[in-house]
Amino acid sequence: MSVILWSSSSEQQTTAFAAELSLWARPGMVVLLEGELGAGKSAFARGFLRALADDNSLDVPSPTFTLVQSYNETRIPAFHADLYRLSSARDVAELGLGDLLHDHIGLIEWPDRLDAPLTPDTLTVSLVGEGEKRTLSLTATGRWQTALDRNAAIRQFLKDSSGTRRFLEGDASSRRYEWLDGGNNSKPILMDMAQRPDGPPVKFGKPYSQIAHLAEGLAAVVAVNTHLVGFGYSAPRLLKHDTARGLALIENLGGQVYGKMLHDGVDMMEPMCEAARALADMARRDWPAAIDLENNIVHHVRAYDGEAQLIEVDLLPSWFWSSMKGADAPQSVHDEFEQIWRGILPLAMQTPPQWVLRDYHSPNLIWIPERPGIARVGMIDTQDAVMGHGAYDLMSLTQDARVDYPAQVNDAAVQAYLAERRNDKTFDESAFMTAYAVLGAQRATKILGIFARLSKRDGKHGYLKHMPRVSRALTENLQHPALSELKQWYLDHLPQALAA
Repeated sequence: MSVILWSSSSEQQTTAFAAELSLWARPGMVVLLEGELGAGKSAFARGFLRALADDNSLDVPSPTFTLVQSYNETRIPAFHADLYRLSSARDVAELGLGDLLHDHIGLIEWPDRLDAPLTPDTLTVSLVGEGEKRTLSLTATGRWQTALDRNAAIRQFLKDSSGTRRFLEGDASSRRYEWLDGGNNSKPILMDMAQRPDGPPVKFGKPYSQIAHLAEGLAAVVAVNTHLVGFGYSAPRLLKHDTARGLALIENLGGQVYGKMLHDGVDMMEPMCEAARALADMARRDWPAAIDLENNIVHHVRAYDGEAQLIEVDLLPSWFWSSMKGADAPQSVHDEFEQIWRGILPLAMQTPPQWVLRDYHSPNLIWIPERPGIARVGMIDTQDAVMGHGAYDLMSLTQDARVDYPAQVNDAAVQAYLAERRNDKTFDESAFMTAYAVLGAQRATKILGIFARLSKRDGKHGYLKHMPRVSRALTENLQHPALSELKQWYLDHLPQALAA
């Protein structure tokens, strides 16, 4: 448990601090607001909720008479409760606040009416003072304690930077992003990427992230982005970073994200073809397997080897199987599936290997039309780069798991890539397209497992809506003659994974 004292000289400062704390809001967390009448509890709640909604005009009435006011227009659902008029634990229980916390964050005034904690993730804010001045005493437990510690580190990191911190996004990993609104056009992005803790061993005594060669800290971002920028690609430049603490301030490449552009009805032919040509350019370069950084740190770009690819496809029998059949897959299923893949994966090995970004798709590509040539393609989320086959990123681009590009756009992007590569004397187009199908099947298999895991283990059910699209991609790739044995395995064991 941690206790922090914070002083405010105005209501504006109090609400600004509440807005900062809202950056850490997650379902299941609660903020308990203590203080006498007029202490500023409602002002704190108002600043918190308006920031959570990213709307300074959001109407936040006092819930004195309604007792509980819910907000569904906020980034995550929230409720604001005032227990002042309640006199018994039974009255409080009838409000169902504990049930609301399953998918809401809660702000509760007069929490002394509670007879027991609602959640282990509690932030108690006690306000005292007179006039405009307030002293806030913060006591945190659970996830709130972790959040306050991290927030203090970010404050220290940004002490020489100006701008209001605003929520940008989180992703399926533990990374967080904010952007600094300083009233100018730059709006740099804060990347919060604490060192990844080792998970439980899953194979060879190693955790999944180590076998699959996932980035475990900020050093990967610094190394990969700096090298890409040096080659003239539009990866975000690092404006400031602290590798040890996992914090970086990076260039904001703008808001023309491929997925958003498609959603808004923009013609994606040119952006997609340019993204494919950028990959063709990458295929012609020599890529290092190790990069020296400051403080004697060396970032190794690992080989996307068979063991990494096998641990990824095993996500399907490990998670998708049970979601379809209601029981875990027997070991014999895992073994048979692995054996089939061991016979296929050599078709997708490239000599010499090149950098493969692995997440070269709609959420991570940004169109920057004012830049020249392939620099018009902004590349983010690059830290998991590995040494592998160039077909992987082209396949990620044109077999997107989250959006549906028109078929002619995907076909044109593939042809744009091939047209660039046909000038290379060593380029074997037939072998490349075989690898494209193999890696497409591998990635679709992995993603079906990941989406099932996100739903079953993490409660992130929104990813399930993408499964039919991934199943269609899997079915399409399995038509390649080299994948006939794998296709039959799916037909025999998991036809649910294939598009009807």
